[in-house]
Amino acid sequence: MAFSYTKVFEVPLGKVWLVGGAYISAGGSTGGDIVTGYSHVSAISLQPEGAAILANEPVVNETYVAGSGYPGSPTIVTTGNETGSYIAVCQK
Repeated sequence: MAFSYTKVFEVPLGKVWLVGGAYISAGGSTGGDIVTGYSHVSAISLQPEGAAILANEPVVNETYVAGSGYPGSPTIVTTGNETGSYIAVCQK
């Protein structure tokens, strides 16, 4: 069971940063942490990839706190062996 992610870009947008990349849930893995390097994630979008329609959408398994967002390393839950991309709006 192995979950991995790759940060592909990190772009400043005023007082926030846009961080994006790819994730892979391999070997039957069903998710893990995406470490952004920032203290808070205001929003995150997960986009699974593949040739078939998925029965389940990937989700963030964290509590969203108004005014703070998610922790800087949000845990995501995916279907087994899923690949996809993510984009997050982060704060220091």
